[in-house]
Amino acid sequence: MPIRFLTAGESHGKAVVCILEGIPANLDISTEYINRELERRQRGYGRGGRMKIEKDSVEILSGVRFGKTLGSPIAMLVQNRDWENWQEKMAIEGKRPEGAVPFTRPRPGHADLVGGIKYNQRDLRNVLERASARETVGRVAVGTVCKRFLEELGIKIGSYVVSIGKCSPPLKEQDLLRRHELAESSSVRFPDPTKDEEFMKVIDEAREKGESLGGIFEVFAVGVPPGLGSHIQWDKRIDGRIAQAILSIHAIKGVEFGLGFEAGRRFGSEVHDEIGWSEKDGYFRYSNHLGGTEGGMTNGMPLLVRAVMKPIPTLTKPLRSVDIETKEEVRAGKERSDVVAVPAASVVAEAMLAIVLADALLEKLGGDFMEEVKERYERYLRHVKSY
Repeated sequence: MPIRFLTAGESHGKAVVCILEGIPANLDISTEYINRELERRQRGYGRGGRMKIEKDSVEILSGVRFGKTLGSPIAMLVQNRDWENWQEKMAIEGKRPEGAVPFTRPRPGHADLVGGIKYNQRDLRNVLERASARETVGRVAVGTVCKRFLEELGIKIGSYVVSIGKCSPPLKEQDLLRRHELAESSSVRFPDPTKDEEFMKVIDEAREKGESLGGIFEVFAVGVPPGLGSHIQWDKRIDGRIAQAILSIHAIKGVEFGLGFEAGRRFGSEVHDEIGWSEKDGYFRYSNHLGGTEGGMTNGMPLLVRAVMKPIPTLTKPLRSVDIETKEEVRAGKERSDVVAVPAASVVAEAMLAIVLADALLEKLGGDFMEEVKERYERYLRHVKSY
């Protein structure tokens, strides 16, 4: 795959680091641009106290010079400010201090127990620290560079929240970019800020009960050309690649495209997007029920992906669990956490969608520097229009 990336770091460790490989040379990028996306990830009513501590800021360590990518791996680092309070408990070397009490009460719905079993850890903090959604700061940094690449080719990505808990106001008939724009001024990223109080009431009620909430969001890409992905092998299908990327985000339990599961309740004539052609625009669709994909490939319509996020597993009124040392029934352990993180998850989903699309475009076009990529892209668009 042209695009490869890795992240490393623990929730309360020194930093989250990431390496991105495959971005062509001569792409304009700046820390300011990446920091804007990192800040978006930290927004959202219902976030926990850590968002008041961490003000994420990226440091680009390699792969960029004078504001342009070099074609070599891009290494980035985001410091964890809370490390100051965890240096002894998360020390890399030395003996365990008395204050570092092992975490032995696994939380239902989290990686604690199964990770402890898999890696033979008696202190489940060795699992939960890496399993934490803090890791997504690295994904957003990587995805932001990929977003910047896509912007150069006229592709825009956005997202918005559809529902939180049982609060699900109807969405207005608007184009996707307008929904995204409105969501940016909402405290919960819903594309109608006048509904914020309804959401905040539901979130406050959950907080008072010691509960957490999940929800649904949509992420999209407009300006995507037809032909990304392929029908020829299972692992090349673009919808499968996108679904895997979105499902890899913490707490995401379901993904659908376009009508999604609703398509199973309709006749075929109500689902498949009829094809038209004009001399000006070439081929087009009269609808977008399939969410921009057909046969494992993009079809030129906007990509529209919907995902559901389960409630966060850390509760202030914990569920029943078992202490892994005593095997006695206990209440699950507690960590500082959010009441709801659906708005943040939608921003992470933008990053993951950008990574997949950048990978698919470079797979299609090749090219080691931006001028070469753009020339090949323009040639492909001419082919699409003249077909």
